[in-house]
Amino acid sequence: MNIENMISSSALAAVKELYGVDAEPSMVQLQKTKPGFEGNLTLVVFPFLKLSHKKPQDTATEIGEVLVRDCKAVAAYNAVGGFLNLVIAPEAWLGLLGEIDADPTFGMKHAGEDAPLVMVEYSSPNTNKPLHLGHVRNNLLGWSLAKILEANGNKVVKTNIVNDRGIHIMKSMLAWLKWGNGCTPESTGKKGDHLIGDFYVLFDKHYREECAELKAKFMAEGLDDEKAEEKAKQEAPLIQEAHHMLVKWEQGDKEIRDLWEMMNNWVYAGFDESYKALGVSFDKIYYESNTYLVGKNKVMEGLKKGLFYKREDGSVWADLTADGLDQKLLIRSDGTSVYMTQDIGTAEMRFNDFPIDKMIYVVGNEQNYHFQVLSLLLDRLGFKWGKDLVHFSYGMVNLPNGKMKSREGTVVDADDLVEQMVKEARQTSDELGKFHDMSEEEKQEVARIVGLGALKYFILKVDARKNMLFNPAESIDFNGNTGPFIQYTYARIQSIMRKAHEAGVDALPIDSCYAPNAKEVEVIQKLDAFKVAVKDAGENYNPAGIANYCYELTKLFNQFYHDYSILSADTDVEKAFRLKLAANVGKVIKNGMGLLGIEVPERM
Repeated sequence: MNIENMISSSALAAVKELYGVDAEPSMVQLQKTKPGFEGNLTLVVFPFLKLSHKKPQDTATEIGEVLVRDCKAVAAYNAVGGFLNLVIAPEAWLGLLGEIDADPTFGMKHAGEDAPLVMVEYSSPNTNKPLHLGHVRNNLLGWSLAKILEANGNKVVKTNIVNDRGIHIMKSMLAWLKWGNGCTPESTGKKGDHLIGDFYVLFDKHYREECAELKAKFMAEGLDDEKAEEKAKQEAPLIQEAHHMLVKWEQGDKEIRDLWEMMNNWVYAGFDESYKALGVSFDKIYYESNTYLVGKNKVMEGLKKGLFYKREDGSVWADLTADGLDQKLLIRSDGTSVYMTQDIGTAEMRFNDFPIDKMIYVVGNEQNYHFQVLSLLLDRLGFKWGKDLVHFSYGMVNLPNGKMKSREGTVVDADDLVEQMVKEARQTSDELGKFHDMSEEEKQEVARIVGLGALKYFILKVDARKNMLFNPAESIDFNGNTGPFIQYTYARIQSIMRKAHEAGVDALPIDSCYAPNAKEVEVIQKLDAFKVAVKDAGENYNPAGIANYCYELTKLFNQFYHDYSILSADTDVEKAFRLKLAANVGKVIKNGMGLLGIEVPERM
C-alpha cells in the first residue's frame, strides 16, 4: 500500500470534485509533517489556489474533508493556512510495513532487459607504486556509485584503466636494474606493488641528488637559480637514461618489454590483494599500453575528416576555442601520444566492447578541465555519450598531519591503512568487552568487518566533492555518526531476533487492528523513505546520501528501542509488531550499508 500514491490520486480527485478542474499530478506536493503539528504527511495546498479561487485555509479544509471521506489512508486532518496536515490511518501503516516486509530488496529496482547500461570507471592506479589513501577514496566511491546505480535499475559495468606505460614506469624499472640486484617479491617477502614503489622512491632520491650537483655546477657557470634548476632536471643522467628506455619501449625493444611485463605482473598481483582487502572488483580492466595506439589511430582518423589540424612540426591539435576552451595537443611532434589520446583510445575500445548509454569517470577534481576537453573531443568523434559523460569529481583526502607525497615515500599506503583499521577495531572491541563469547577466528572476522566498515563509512559519509580530513581514531567509535555505531545496531537487532526465535515468539501473527504509536509510525515512515534515498543518491551520484539515511534510521531505531521494549512488551500483539518492525530495520540497514560496500556482522 503506497500511502503517498493513494493520497496523491485522492487529492487530484478531490480537486476535480470541488473545483471542476483536472489538476496536474506535479501540483501534488507531499512532505513529512513538521514537528509540533498533529499529522504524519502534509499536503501543500498553495498550488491549488488558482483552481479553487479561495483562501489557503478554506481550500485546505475542503480538500481535507474529501480526503477523510474517500481516502482509506487518511484518518483525520488539520488545516494550517496553506498546509493540510494528514493523520494516516493505522491500517495504512500496517499495510505499508507489510509491503516493506514482503520485499527483500525494498527500495531498490532491478534492471530490466531495456535498462540503460552505465559504465563506471574508477581506481586508475599507476604500476610504479602501491595504492594509497587517495586511491582508497576513489575505489570506495566508485564501487558504491556502481551499487547505487544498480539499485536504481541500471545495468552497470565496472571498469579500471591501469596506467602501465610512460616515464614514471621507466623510473621504477631503471632503479630496479641499477640497484635491485635481481630481487623479486618472493626473495624480499614484499608485495610486488610495494617492491616496485620502493624503487620509484629510490629513483627520485638519486635523481634529486644528481639535480642538486648539476644545479650547483650551472649556477657556478653563471645561470640564475631558476634556469640552473630547470637545466639540471633535464640533463641529469638518470632522467635521460629513463627517457631513452621509454623510447626503446615504444620501439618494442624485447629486453625492455620483457622487463616491463615481469615487473608489471608483480604489481598486478599486489593490486589484486589490495582490491580484495578493500572489497572492490571490476568487470573489465583496460591497460594504457593497449589503448594509446588505438587513441592515436582515432585521432588520425579525425585529422583526415578535418576534425583536428596538424602544425608545421607535425604535432596534431584540436581547436576548442569555439567552445570557450583553448588549443589542445593530441599527438606530439615526435609522434608520441598524450594522456588525452589514451583516453580517446580507451573510449573507443569500451564503445566496441559494450553498448554504453552513460559513461562515468571517478577521478579527482584536479582533472576537471581534462574531462571538459575529453567530453568535447569524444562528442566531436561521434561517441553518442561523449557530450553527456559524467566526471564524478571528488576532493582530496588529507590526514591530520598533512598531505601525502608519493615521490618522497611518505604516502599513506592502502594496505597499511586497512591493517591499521582492523587492528584498531580489534583493540577497541576487546577493551569494550564486545568479544567475550567469541572464538578467536570469529573475533578476527568481526574486527575485519568493523575496521573496514569504519574506514568506508568515514570516507563515504562526506560529500564527495569536498576535500576531507581522515582521522582513523575518530572513525572507530561505537557511538555517533560512524560505521561501527550502525553495525552494532544491526548486530543488536539480530541478537533480539535470535532470542525471539529461542523463546518461540518470532512467528507471532500481526494483529490487523493494531494501532502503532507515534514512535513506531516514525520508524515505518523512515523505512519507507529508503526508496527516496536510493533514488536521490542515484540521480545525484551521492553515496553520502545513503550513509546519512543509514545513520538517521539507526539513530531513530535506537531512540525507539530505548523507549519501548520489544521482547518484554506488555502484550503479544505489541511484541509481534515490534519484532516485525525491528526485523525490517535490520534488513534496510543491511541493504543500505551494502550500497556503500559495507558488511554488517551478525554478532558484535
